[in-house]
Amino acid sequence: MQLKGFIFDLDGTLLNTLPVCYTGFRKVLLKFLGREYSDQEIAALFGPSEEGVFKKVLPDRWEEGLQSYLEEYDQAHAEFAEPFPGIEDALELLLQRGIKLAIVSGKGPGSMSISLRHSGLSRYFELVITGSEQGADKPKHIKEILHAWDFSPLEVAYIGDTAYDIIAAKNVGTFSVGAVWANTAQIQRVIDLKPSICFTNVDSFRQWIEQLR
Repeated sequence: MQLKGFIFDLDGTLLNTLPVCYTGFRKVLLKFLGREYSDQEIAALFGPSEEGVFKKVLPDRWEEGLQSYLEEYDQAHAEFAEPFPGIEDALELLLQRGIKLAIVSGKGPGSMSISLRHSGLSRYFELVITGSEQGADKPKHIKEILHAWDFSPLEVAYIGDTAYDIIAAKNVGTFSVGAVWANTAQIQRVIDLKPSICFTNVDSFRQWIEQLR
């Protein structure tokens, strides 16, 4: 197996940022709607980028809501700025082997910029594609990366922590990697989809990279 490119999801895969998302949305929705949303209720809003979420729940004040969210997200991110332990070692190892790296995420451009700034991860990735107001279309965005690199699907791995990540990878025909090391990962749903390979910790992922030819 000759993998030439790795495409990563961000939230829950590279960074433990889902708690930051929940905190930001909870504070802003309480401020604008007067009700405290649970993590489950907030997760049910995910799909569109943050812009799309706020256009849906705050149609008349979405820009104000989005700005407030990004401020909260930026502030809360300081506590969760570090990538998962071992992730940077894995990324360094991939680059040393001449493997191209990219990110495909459902996050909006504003929160992606904040996450990359806090974590310092931007230096590893030559391409970053964010989500849209209409909803995440990861198969389309993975294909855009393949086109930019001029690689076939079989030469690229997509790594993520949710069922949708594995479905997207399989849809395109890339090597699918389940990354279920976060406490927010959809562990059983990912396993049930039978990804090409699945890891419950970053260390085993790094060891697998070392064995790649």
